[in-house]
Amino acid sequence: MTGRRFDDVAVGEELPELAIEITATLIVAGAIASRDYQDVHHDEQLARRRGTPGIFMNILTTNGLVGRFVTDWAGPDATVRRIAIRLGVPNFAGDTMRLTGRVTSAERCEDGEGGAVEVEVIGRNRLGDHVTGTVTVALP
Repeated sequence: MTGRRFDDVAVGEELPELAIEITATLIVAGAIASRDYQDVHHDEQLARRRGTPGIFMNILTTNGLVGRFVTDWAGPDATVRRIAIRLGVPNFAGDTMRLTGRVTSAERCEDGEGGAVEVEVIGRNRLGDHVTGTVTVALP
């Protein structure tokens, strides 16, 4: 399987939307995998006592999903160079996060072989923007 090539990418190109069902299992598994044992990411009752409607996703899981979104589009030959995100509203169990993206810049390498592409990413759920940011990938 080959991925995207730098010469095939255009500034302004839209990435295909990715809808992710936010389940309690995804939230808890992401928290455990990233060693984030805050109770609001795994204990429904404690999360409610802290004033939230339930458990919610941690930033490290969100960061991983943003990276996945861009690398699914870019393919296996891409190398993630930078991910910069900002969280907004929480992702609660039962939500659907819809990730969208657009290529905002493409800069060829000095040696003429491939280049760096920056993608603006937004992840929205029923409450609004959960995550906004940029991902820079190197493409051959």
